[in-house]
This record gives sequence, C-alpha cells and structure tokens, in this order.
Amino acid sequence: MLVELHVRDLGVISDLRLTFGPGMTALTGETGAGKTLLVEAIELLTGGRAEPMLVRPGAAEAVVEGRFLTGEGELIMTRVVPAQGRSRAYLDGRMAQASALAEAAEALVDLHGQHSHQSLLRASGQRAALDAFASVDLGPLRQARARLDSCEKALEDLGGDERARARELDLLAFQLQDIEGAALVDPGEDERLEAEEDLLASATEHRAAAAEAHESLAGETGAAEALAAAQARLGRGGPFGAAGARLRALSAELDDLASELRRLAEEIADDPARLDEVRARRQLLRELRRKYGDSLEDVMAFADSARARREELASHAATVARLEAEREDARAAVAEAERLVGKARRAAAPELSKAIEAHFGDLAMAGARLEIEVGEQDPGDEVTFLLAANPGQPALPLAKVASGGELARAMLAARLVLTQGPPVLVFDEVDAGVGGQAAVAVGRALASLAPPHQVLVVTHLAQVAAFADHQVAVTKVVAGGQTSTTAEPVTDDGRLVELSRMLSGHPDSDAARRHAEELLASGRRGQRRRR
Repeated sequence: MLVELHVRDLGVISDLRLTFGPGMTALTGETGAGKTLLVEAIELLTGGRAEPMLVRPGAAEAVVEGRFLTGEGELIMTRVVPAQGRSRAYLDGRMAQASALAEAAEALVDLHGQHSHQSLLRASGQRAALDAFASVDLGPLRQARARLDSCEKALEDLGGDERARARELDLLAFQLQDIEGAALVDPGEDERLEAEEDLLASATEHRAAAAEAHESLAGETGAAEALAAAQARLGRGGPFGAAGARLRALSAELDDLASELRRLAEEIADDPARLDEVRARRQLLRELRRKYGDSLEDVMAFADSARARREELASHAATVARLEAEREDARAAVAEAERLVGKARRAAAPELSKAIEAHFGDLAMAGARLEIEVGEQDPGDEVTFLLAANPGQPALPLAKVASGGELARAMLAARLVLTQGPPVLVFDEVDAGVGGQAAVAVGRALASLAPPHQVLVVTHLAQVAAFADHQVAVTKVVAGGQTSTTAEPVTDDGRLVELSRMLSGHPDSDAARRHAEELLASGRRGQRRRR
C-alpha cells in the first residue's frame, strides 16, 4: 500500500505531501489543477521516463518520494529529476538504477491510463493473467525444462569432440607408459641414488682415505701408540687416576674406530657396471621430473590423475549413450508439458475474453470487443490482448489503443475479472467520455476493486468520486505571480462542497448539494456492502 507521497518542484507542484489510506481514494479538482501530475509522480517512482521539462521552472530538480508498506515492512522509493543531467533513483536511501526502481515497483503498483507502466500492456503480464485465470500449472513444464537443461549441461561437460577425446587418450597412454615404465615406488629414490653414485664414482679415493685414516690411528706411529705411551707415563694410581681412566676409554674407542675404518675400506669396491646403472636411472628420473613434476612425488601424483582421466574417457561412450537417452526422454517430457500448457491457454482465452467483455456494457463500452490470441507453437507463450473499442474497428493490441479512457476502462474490466495483480492500482482518465449511469457503473466497479487492492483514481465525475472511501481535492493557487498546486483531503461537509462543484460548477448550489448528498449516500451504501 502507498502510505505517503511527497512531491517537490514537479510541474506546478511546489511542495506537496499526501498520506493515503486503504480502499479507494479519488483525486479530484478542476482541469489543469495538477491531478495528473500526481499520477506522473507515481509513474516516476515506477521507473518511468524522467524528462527535464517536468521540473518546475526556476528549480534545480524535481523530487518524488513514496513510502510503501509491503509484506516485509516499509520501502521508500525516491526519484530525482534534475533540470540538467541524468535522473537519480534511490531505494531506502541507497543509490539505485531506475531499472531497479522499476523492478521493485512492478510488484507494488500498476498504472492504468496513458502510461507505460501497465502490467497488462506487457506480453508477460498478459500471459500471467491468462495463466492465473485458467489456473495453468507451470510446475511440470519448469521441472521438465530443468531436467533437459541438466542433461544438456552434462553432455557439454563431457565434451562433444570425438577426435579431441582420441587425441587425449593417445597422449595419456604415452604419458602413463613413460611413467609406469620407470616402475616408481619410492618418492625418495633419487636422493638414495645420488648418495650411491657419489660412493661408486669415487671408490678409489674413498678406500685410500679410509686406509690412511686407519694408519693414522693404528699404525706404528699412530694415535694408538701415543695413547699407550701416555697411559704408561701416568700409571694407574696417584693424582692421575681419573685421567688414566679417560685415556683407557679413549684407547678402546680408538681401537673400535680403527676397526670400523678398516671394514669400510674393505667393503668399498669398484663397480663400473653398477655406476652406469645408477647414472642411467638418475637420468631417467630427471627426465620424468622435467616433464611431469618438480619431484618424484609430483610425478607419481600426475600418473594417478592421468589414470583417472583415462578411465573417465574410456567410459565416455557409455556415459554419452546414457545421457543422450535421458535427453530424449526429457525432450519428450518438455514437449508433452508444453502441449498441455498450450492446450489450457487456448481453451481459457475465449472464456477470459467473454468474462472481461461482460463488464464492457456497464463501463460505456457497449459494442467493444476483446480478443485474446495465443501463439500456435506450444506452449503458447505468445499471448496478446487485442481491443476493438467500437463496432467495425479492427482489434488492436492494447498497447496501440489510442484512447486513454477506453484503455483504462478496458483495464478496469480486466481487473474486475483478474483478482491478482499489484496491491496499488492507479487509474487515470478512466471516466473519459462517460456520464450518467455509466459513470455510476465505473465508480461502483472501481470501488469493488478496493478489497484487497488500494485504488487511486483521478476523476472529473462526482458519480465516480462518491464511491471512494477517501477524497483528495487538488487545487491550483496563484500567489505572488507564481502558480502552485495544493492537495488536501476533504471529509464530511468539505466533501459535499467538492462533489457539488464537480456536479454543477457551483459549490454553493442547493440542487447540486442535494444531488451530492444522494450520490454520497449511494456510495456509502456500496461501501457497507463491500465490507
């Protein structure tokens, strides 16, 4: 529901703030007073085109703010139209694009008259209206399409180029043969081979070093003889008892070390054949690391990944066959769901046309004809509402109907049948070209929309305004050489005065006042029946 509207420097409106209640509100006033500007203000909030000419002369910019109550709480929409430059939009005080404003307003407001923001003028809105009227279940169609999309994506992910798959399989086979031929088991093999290569490549030097070290320890003039001489000089007792014990321990350790060096020297042997093997193996491992990873661990991980991919490609044909069968089933399900939706739409189209046309007579459109065309191709998404406003005229799409009044009344008739729609309905020019009983019928029809909708209607007819729950009088005032528009709610006696003015042009006319009282009483009886 639109709770509050604030308009500043828009056309002849200087600064205007209005609050709205539930039900039907009539906006009335003399021609040119600025009633339609209020509709244009609401249209700006719905993302309508912002023209600099809308800005009040002498002002830098026009500002429109609307506060709406929604199911989630409050929503404040703002549109700023500068005299020069691009317009700006805000949602709850945050900058937004005009398209975001339009998207938010789409679920809140519908304008009926000479305005672009009308859900029933758009193909999507007409299709949705027909589906709601016919209770068309789109769930099976959505599910079938989702299943088909899933199959298509799975096939796309598998890849559709058979030659590319063959090339990849050949490459994987070569890579795995290369790696598996090396029979890798230990990620640390290269480090071990490096140590072995060093030992084999310098075997003579290593043996000589061990022999020389042994001679230095156990030879006639070696360390063992020096330790023995030191022990003899110190003896076993006296002040050097502890030192002698340490010398004996060192002598024993020295003997063990000399024996170890002798054994190592004996074990080191020249083995040119083994050295060639080690070097060849290390070269092979270097090649594998160059091609498949920085370490042998990386090379082994690459092989695991290649095996998994090979298995995936090897099973590709079977997977493709399964997915293609599923896709064919999904296509058949989509076609059947589309057929059923198209059948339901085509069956409901003439019924909805008749239901809407049934209200035309009361709305001063006797002889008008509404047609609803549904595209021949299933599911019949091409839904078009066409209106022939007068006998003998061709039926034209609603968006091409020239008369704002006829279009607004056609939309009113549609709304009387279609209970769904945004919570706020705004009608402008709906009473153009009607009077008498037809005007009463228009007023009664508008009022019947009030539950559950909030209805705002710009009207020149007292017969229409009398059915409103609330009435706002729009007045043009000239002061200090400046023209501005004011708008005030009218109640009780003030409302009688305004209705009298609308009836006769003379708010003080006794006859007009009596007629106004009669109309207002009739409208209130209608309100009680609605409740």
